[in-house]
Amino acid sequence: MTIEASARAEIARRLETIRREEGITYLLAIESGSRAWGFPSPNSDYDVRFIYRRTAPEYLSLQPKRDVVERPILDDFDVNGWDISKTLGLLLKHNAVVSEWLDSPIRYLPEAPVIGELRALVDRFFNPHGYALHYANLGANQVHRWLEDELTVPAKAYFYALRPALCIRALRLDPDRRPPMRLQDLMAATALDAELIRTIEELIETKAQAREKAPTHRSARLEALITDELQRVDEVPERRDDASFAAAVDAFFVGMVLAGD
Repeated sequence: MTIEASARAEIARRLETIRREEGITYLLAIESGSRAWGFPSPNSDYDVRFIYRRTAPEYLSLQPKRDVVERPILDDFDVNGWDISKTLGLLLKHNAVVSEWLDSPIRYLPEAPVIGELRALVDRFFNPHGYALHYANLGANQVHRWLEDELTVPAKAYFYALRPALCIRALRLDPDRRPPMRLQDLMAATALDAELIRTIEELIETKAQAREKAPTHRSARLEALITDELQRVDEVPERRDDASFAAAVDAFFVGMVLAGD
């Protein structure tokens, strides 16, 4: 998806303001949320996320700074990020959000060279079952909001359950590969039948022309796909951690800190 030049300019301005105020160095700045997932609405927020680092003395301080930088949502711009130390801690827990940020198709700043090393670490050690559990929780939270006696459901609610369901399906079909971030890439990777693909594509088109919470007619086939995949987490194999995982993450962090800015 193309981000308008005016929006990119505003995002760049906000990122620069944060950099000056916080004294941080950006390693990655991307779009997360419906714009990056492939199903935006005209009034979707800009969900700007970033990974940053501080200086070596700051990491050695007995009074460490917060490991997140947050700003209030203002004028549809939601901008916040994680310190690399927090990012690595979440990586050790097989947090799928780290994987998605690394693979976002929308970049707001050039990525630092260490991000390539981080991506290689994720590819080497990710636990497909841990990711599947993450996506099952995301999807289930949305499904529980659907009302059985309603003829319509917000398109957003469908997508926020469908994408996690397809991530689980992708992990079932190919547990050695992290699931892609964009819904369109997930559709291509999960061998859906032509009728389901048409239903999803029509839903994407509907959401692209309506406001974020606009309702859409319910689809029994789509809901069956979602509920079925969310219940198949146990079919995704688990990759057991070993000592080399934590050691590799530690080595990455120490090497980055010692290398300086």
